[in-house]
Amino acid sequence: MLTNMLKAKLHLATVSQAELHYDGSCAIDEDLIEAAGMREFEAIDIYNVNNGERFTTYIIKGQRGSKMISMNGAAARKVQVGDRVIIASYGQYSEQELQSFKPKLVYLDEQNNIIRTNKTIPVQAV
Repeated sequence: MLTNMLKAKLHLATVSQAELHYDGSCAIDEDLIEAAGMREFEAIDIYNVNNGERFTTYIIKGQRGSKMISMNGAAARKVQVGDRVIIASYGQYSEQELQSFKPKLVYLDEQNNIIRTNKTIPVQAV
């Protein structure tokens, strides 16, 4: 049996562009893609912290070093430039793989600079 798990996330990325008439997808700075262990054309879920929108699209490469997070095509209607979003990818893992599984968590500031990385989320307290 395989279990669907969070593979990676870019936490609180800032939307830098929204291009309605560009090929549908999400363009992400190549440095950020690599930091999260994501891939071009990988399916991603996007959670807009500002308005609660949740949608699925895929990754295309954005210019390396640009700090770009661009929502394109239909996704451009789900965000405003400046919105903070969580970009998540998921994978399916066997019971054996889960013994050593840890997601790649990349936390960003408002300019999409990496401020820290982690492989776990602290237990939520009451």
